[in-house]
Amino acid sequence: MPKIIKFYVHTVDTVCEKVGRFVMYWVFFMMFLLILSFVTRNIINFPLMWIIEMAQFTITAYYLLGGGYSMLADDHVRMDLFYGRLSKKGKAKMDVFTSFFLIFYLILLFFGSITSLIYTIETKQKLFTAWAPYVWPIKTLMLLGILLMLLQAFSTLFKDIANMKDKRI
Repeated sequence: MPKIIKFYVHTVDTVCEKVGRFVMYWVFFMMFLLILSFVTRNIINFPLMWIIEMAQFTITAYYLLGGGYSMLADDHVRMDLFYGRLSKKGKAKMDVFTSFFLIFYLILLFFGSITSLIYTIETKQKLFTAWAPYVWPIKTLMLLGILLMLLQAFSTLFKDIANMKDKRI
């Protein structure tokens, strides 16, 4: 494999791993928010109107920013009707074939998220709730998460092509 591809794979894998490891701890922040919501609503009887939406934003960012790391760690869901019986080369060939569908889907999501973010910023979009937070922060994280998954999909594609040729990146 060319050095530029090796550099790309190493860089994207490193970024996705660092972001994924950082974001994996956000689940504890979300749990703290939900416990705080329970305490303020049921024990203190002083409900905080922003807390549930903040927990939703946190889990959304957790899910989207962790996508690239999930792909890197091969922790995503795969239908295993006959994939498990394939050889390493056979799995690599199947992954290369399916990668094109994944990349196409992620490109559509990426451009859709760009237009959605632009619209959100131009219209100063807010949620229709009592708290009424701006939507642009979560849409920005959505765009970054989809970009990381797209970059990781190309990295995985390059690694699968190398596996097909019995080479190492």
